Amino acid sequence: MNNDKILDPTTAARLDKFDLRARLIVEGFLTGLHKSPYHGFSVEFLEHREYQPGDSIKDIDWKVFGKTDRYFIKKYEEETNLNAHILIDCSKSMQFSTQKITKLEYAKTLAAALSYLLISQQDATGILSFSEHIKKFIPPRSTKAHLNTIFHQLNNLKAENKTNTAAILHKLAEKIKKRGLIILISDLLDDQEEIMQGLRHFRHNKHELLVINILDDQEINFDYSSKTRFVDLESGEEIITNPWEIKKEYRSQIESMKHYFTTKCRNASIDYIPINTQTSYAEALYAYLIKRKKMT
Repeated sequence: MNNDKILDPTTAARLDKFDLRARLIVEGFLTGLHKSPYHGFSVEFLEHREYQPGDSIKDIDWKVFGKTDRYFIKKYEEETNLNAHILIDCSKSMQFSTQKITKLEYAKTLAAALSYLLISQQDATGILSFSEHIKKFIPPRSTKAHLNTIFHQLNNLKAENKTNTAAILHKLAEKIKKRGLIILISDLLDDQEEIMQGLRHFRHNKHELLVINILDDQEINFDYSSKTRFVDLESGEEIITNPWEIKKEYRSQIESMKHYFTTKCRNASIDYIPINTQTSYAEALYAYLIKRKKMT
């Protein structure tokens, strides 16, 4: 996919207004889709679905057929009315950065772009931030004005407190009654099995899930070349070590974590995408479109 038109994470973070970040990222993403091998997910996807046996011929959009030589059915409002909740981990570990952008800043910008794209599809979208407790819950709505509420909340969101992901997931699985799409954006640096139990709770209640696992580049590669002091942002615990002495074991544990979530999420029919703070936003947006198409 051609990502040249998409704002890179560092540039996006320099823009003060989340509405501008979201619009430029999504517009660049859709332009890239149109010019890529994935053009089947172009703007038409936001308003139509492919014709299926049993559909009424009178519902075929002949204008789209003229452009694509494929049969599409115009979606009616009730078909596009998805309820989506974007869950953002804002515990202190999300403040970590060795680049020019923290994990939380990346997550906030991605949440803004996803909200912009969802509401452009007339899908009701809500935002929930959490650490040890639920910090702010904005119920899903599908109006353009609702975007301003979301952007304001994202702008004010700060990293604080420890992580308690599993307990939050269980609580939300009981709180969110209407079936829909749950998008979790988190570094997942918590008890892995407990997190999976929380995700399975949502699946048990018939929700669809997209898990976006965000890490800093150095959290993945651990390319430190000198003796380094490491501080746990949540507990305050400190260690001083020669990173090269533990690099192999550390990277093995990170790969093990990603493998665990890849395997367990696949088995639970949950979409999982690992990214870092230098990854183009296009990867997560495309993962969302894949998930959205599965739900139509």
